[in-house]
Amino acid sequence: MNLQSIIDKKYEAAKYMVKEITHICKNLPKRDPGSEGEKLACEYMADVLKKDCGCDRVTVESFKENPGSFYGWIYLTVACGFISIPLLFFAPIFSLLFLGIGLAIALLQFGTYKKAVDKLFPEKTGHNVTAFKKPTGEVKRRIIFNGHPDATWEWPMNYHFGYLGFDLHIISSFLGLFYFIGLAIAAIAQNGALTAMPMDTLLAKFALGGLVFVPLWLGMFKMWDKKTIVDGANDNLSGCYMGIALLKYLKDAGIELENTEIGVVLTGSEEAGLRGAKAWAEAHKGEFDDVPTFIYAYDTIHDPKFLAANYRDLNATVKADKDACDLFMEAAAELGIHCDKGLVPPFGGATDSAAFAQAGFRAAGITGLNHKIEPYYHTRRDTYDNMNEEGLAGCFAVTVKTLEMFDNGAKQ
Repeated sequence: MNLQSIIDKKYEAAKYMVKEITHICKNLPKRDPGSEGEKLACEYMADVLKKDCGCDRVTVESFKENPGSFYGWIYLTVACGFISIPLLFFAPIFSLLFLGIGLAIALLQFGTYKKAVDKLFPEKTGHNVTAFKKPTGEVKRRIIFNGHPDATWEWPMNYHFGYLGFDLHIISSFLGLFYFIGLAIAAIAQNGALTAMPMDTLLAKFALGGLVFVPLWLGMFKMWDKKTIVDGANDNLSGCYMGIALLKYLKDAGIELENTEIGVVLTGSEEAGLRGAKAWAEAHKGEFDDVPTFIYAYDTIHDPKFLAANYRDLNATVKADKDACDLFMEAAAELGIHCDKGLVPPFGGATDSAAFAQAGFRAAGITGLNHKIEPYYHTRRDTYDNMNEEGLAGCFAVTVKTLEMFDNGAKQ
């Protein structure tokens, strides 16, 4: 199948995406994880997939989650840090214990997106969309395009101080944690696990000096503002509409694939730790093992300079499918469109690709953002009038070319 006629409409497709995204941002409620707004956005896009994209099967699925836990771990980790400080002077072994617990919560909940403390936070209902368009003949391969419909809580540090202030704050706060861990180990080695520290020692002075980290820890409570939900036009309605636009333009052109099934899966609550993608992968485990199946998870398609296929995800801890990444890179090269061989770095978070890969799916994460976070990222500046049509058009073209090459048997 040759899809050059669809690729040629990339700028028209970009305008369509912006128009649809503008409608959602203007007319639907805010879409924080597990909210009514997230549900209504899912229902709206499900209707578009059914009426305008020719999908044979469209379902909106619900799942249970505890979205407050994804940043709520900060309260627990900081509390452990505060408890550890006085214990350092009287029972350093218990100081070390609380510091270790706080660090473990941070690494599990934010570093690896585990559900370590989820049950300590209120339960809500999130929503996913699953839509498929069958080919005219036997299904011999399947390609799924993914985005997440939810939007995040604002990051005040990035909004007010930019990425440098944001990164320095987080790094300094963790340095404080490790500083006190070192002091606790030194106190145990010098005085014993349950022996009070003499206040006139150099060690005690270092411990008192370490209190400079306390304001930084207090500032972590302002790392997120749960009362301010961003519009999430780029992050990540742009990712949702990449697959929707592809199906719409295929339908408008009357193009039917013979043996390739196309899916669009929208997984909610990505901003709460990939909870929708994890729920979807569990609910559909084994369902797509019949034929070669690739999943492309799109997240924040904005600047064409930073379009990337990410070979590692989730703070660089999860390996993506090499064939899926390579195919997207090759499609970009065929069109002469810039695309980096990328990764989601440490402290960079994750795309839903990570959840799919962990569940055994062949998945790749596609991003279009600078990982030195931009002023719009997770702030109120992420609006429909701050989108990049050039970035959307280029990614759309590469996506269509990827489908064409996949349909013609590449990387299977």
